[in-house]
Amino acid sequence: MQLKTTIEIWKKGKWYIARIPELDFISQGRNLEEAKSNLLEVARIQFAEMRELGTLEEYLSECGFIQVGETIEPQQEMVGFEQHWLQVA
Repeated sequence: MQLKTTIEIWKKGKWYIARIPELDFISQGRNLEEAKSNLLEVARIQFAEMRELGTLEEYLSECGFIQVGETIEPQQEMVGFEQHWLQVA
């Protein structure tokens, strides 16, 4: 099955933090590609464990996804992303 997600990557000190916000999965690496690769491995392991426990469909539903044939589709989709400077004080 295929699942479309967003991967956010942040730099924190010497580490890169990768996150799939829709699923609340997170990982890190020493560079951008390692962080992303580690994150995809986390997702693969988590999905395999949930499938084995019989909780995968319930988890995906709680995260806002539905299965349509061989794809898992979001019930809502991010349509934009912006960064802004806010005045704090």
